[in-house]
Amino acid sequence: MSHSTLRYVFVFSAIALASGCQILQPHKSKEQTSAQPIVMEPGDPRPTHEFVIAADDDVIGVTQVTKSSAEDTFSDIARRFNLGYDELIRANPGIDPWLPGADRDIILPTQFVLPDAPRDGLVINLPALRVYYFPKAKEGEPQRVITHPIGIGKVGWSTPEGSTKVTGKRKNPIWTPPASVRKEHRENGDPLPKQVPPGPDNPLGAFAMTLGWPSYLVHGTNKPYGVGMRSSHGCMRFYPEDIALLFDQIPIGTPVHVVNQPLLIGWHDGAIYVQAMPKLEDDERPTVDAAGMLLNSAISDRLWQKAKAHGATADLEVVARIQKEQRGIALPVAKRTTTQEQHLASLPRVHNRLPQGATWDGREELLVTAEEYEAVRDGKPLPKRKTPAKKTSVSATTSATSVGNSSSAVAKGVATAGSR
Repeated sequence: MSHSTLRYVFVFSAIALASGCQILQPHKSKEQTSAQPIVMEPGDPRPTHEFVIAADDDVIGVTQVTKSSAEDTFSDIARRFNLGYDELIRANPGIDPWLPGADRDIILPTQFVLPDAPRDGLVINLPALRVYYFPKAKEGEPQRVITHPIGIGKVGWSTPEGSTKVTGKRKNPIWTPPASVRKEHRENGDPLPKQVPPGPDNPLGAFAMTLGWPSYLVHGTNKPYGVGMRSSHGCMRFYPEDIALLFDQIPIGTPVHVVNQPLLIGWHDGAIYVQAMPKLEDDERPTVDAAGMLLNSAISDRLWQKAKAHGATADLEVVARIQKEQRGIALPVAKRTTTQEQHLASLPRVHNRLPQGATWDGREELLVTAEEYEAVRDGKPLPKRKTPAKKTSVSATTSATSVGNSSSAVAKGVATAGSR
């Protein structure tokens, strides 16, 4: 493990504050009172996947709030707003993901602090279950970034960290499951064939990209409800519509950086922002808890550097709370005029419909039960259905096949990897 990685691991490792320094300090204010809800009429949803980013900015998107419908589940809302299932679970604790109920406020964590990584090619942050693609900007054009939720390797089949590159691209790939995956399925009573041809039963979906790591792929899926969870055998899986649009944009040779950063710190709109996710279950790196950080007046290198570079102040109590709750919501910690509760209460309210420019057409209806969903999460065989399945993608009256599962006449390739 490199020195820089070790420094990041100890998220709030000891950095003694210089005597008299006022950049980072506990903040006690008369404003630390319960925020009063701000009544606002809902507007159009804000963009959720493609942004222009300035060189000195580290945050993209806007956190939003919508109202659930009587038919909604979290998988519906997640796909509608370019989010993963676990992202919604974290941001909305205490709400039943299968029956949130009508007119329930749902926080959409559609604002993201960019990982501390090169803004080049594909950047994947494992705890966030999210990918960022930085296309090469032409001279005189601003840097763009495209972000999508992804599924990654489940416990025991972890997606590796490090840097590699895209080495190949295949449309309508043939999946050749490796022996280890076939063995696992056989032991679970779900034997696999030696090869799975292109089509609706292929777990790679309609698009796959090979990496410099031979056993791992970036690909679509025939089970979109598994996106945004640790549900694969190490590969990185996209919603079908997202990989379909990115596939032609990503050239062979594109760098791929996979990082493990559960705490993200960035600068945006005159404030330091912090976004915290839980550590991966199999992440064995030591962690200093939020209470210990506050008592020791210790901070991470990045928080210190951001505050010093911008002459900003940061409320350590707010930082500690964000780190403790780990809801995955990007929050400002440097603005003394607004408490965390007031910030959440002031978020834009938006209609529960597809944002303009969304990659999903909103028409595919996906039939899945809660039991099947949990089986995908746990890597177990899908249970046999005894009753009609629960519909989890409700937004239109017509049904259409996702663009990611199209069967256009294109060259076929064989992909051998621990997918699914």
